[in-house]
Amino acid sequence: MTLRTDLPTPPTLPMLPMPRRLSGGAGDFARRGGQLRVSLTPRCQLGCWFCHNEGEIPPRITHHDRAIQPRRRALNAGDFLSAINAMTAAGIRRVFFTGGEPLLSPLARPILQGLPAHRMDDYTTTLITNGLTLTKDLPWLAATALDRIKVSLHYFSDASIAAIAEGKPGDIAKIKAGIEAAVGVIPIVELNLLLQEQNAHEVADIIAYARELGTGLQIIELVDTDHNADLGGVKVASGDISAFLRSIATTEDVVTSGTGQGRRVFTVPGRTGPMTIEVIDASLGRHHVGQCATCPERERCIEGFWALRLDSAGALSPCLLRPDLRLDVTSRTHDPAALLAAVSAHLDAFTEGTLP
Repeated sequence: MTLRTDLPTPPTLPMLPMPRRLSGGAGDFARRGGQLRVSLTPRCQLGCWFCHNEGEIPPRITHHDRAIQPRRRALNAGDFLSAINAMTAAGIRRVFFTGGEPLLSPLARPILQGLPAHRMDDYTTTLITNGLTLTKDLPWLAATALDRIKVSLHYFSDASIAAIAEGKPGDIAKIKAGIEAAVGVIPIVELNLLLQEQNAHEVADIIAYARELGTGLQIIELVDTDHNADLGGVKVASGDISAFLRSIATTEDVVTSGTGQGRRVFTVPGRTGPMTIEVIDASLGRHHVGQCATCPERERCIEGFWALRLDSAGALSPCLLRPDLRLDVTSRTHDPAALLAAVSAHLDAFTEGTLP
């Protein structure tokens, strides 16, 4: 693959004082490996029935009723980069770029090209994509400081992508072409798969595909939200999948530390050597904090506190199911000290259970 050399210069950020470290509940979250999930756009070509869209109006709803729209974008590329740089300098070690479909955003290219070179020991950057435009975007993506691309592969045929995501004939071929082109070009390529009744018959095929390519694979149990609870999907437990993986694995580790749900980590043989398949298993527990104790959503929450979500409307949220807990950071993105002070105070209150 020939990489272009005429790429635009990423935005130049002003030199600002080094921000302080995250403290209190925010510092604990960072030390536990909590994620910063940066949603570049709520838009997506697909309309997955289960999509929570990081707490925004899911694309499927807007596709069916154009009168229902997500919030307007309030941040530009410089705002995003300033916030990301401040948060990673202050201790956040995992940054995920999400959507919607992040590659649909006009900000995707300047933001991802503007990521500074960094060591993965300091922090990692991951793009989560549906893969539909990956072949087209791969030349410029390969020249960025991205550490990992994770492709959502919840389907393995035109029939299942139509049933799950309202996809079109040919979409699966495009996604697989993008995945296969990315392997060997991007440092790490992984797949993720959400278990559901609509894809139960294809899970074994997707596992075999990952093993053939030698990519990592993460298998996830469904999270119910207000947007998907009445759409007819049935949650599928991961027990049978774990039993199968156990039969072919050389090792199995159970991880319950950190944030979010516990997971089973299997090392299995792949075509190119040993590879990892993770199963996110709600039965292993999750990381809840003070605000969760009296939360009216507690009974149906299987995530716990595992991610901070920064969206294009300028809100930072510690909880997927509670939009009322969002923190508006639009006025603070270019002042690292003010941003981190606000985030630390918000997460301290969230951790202690004292937010309104």
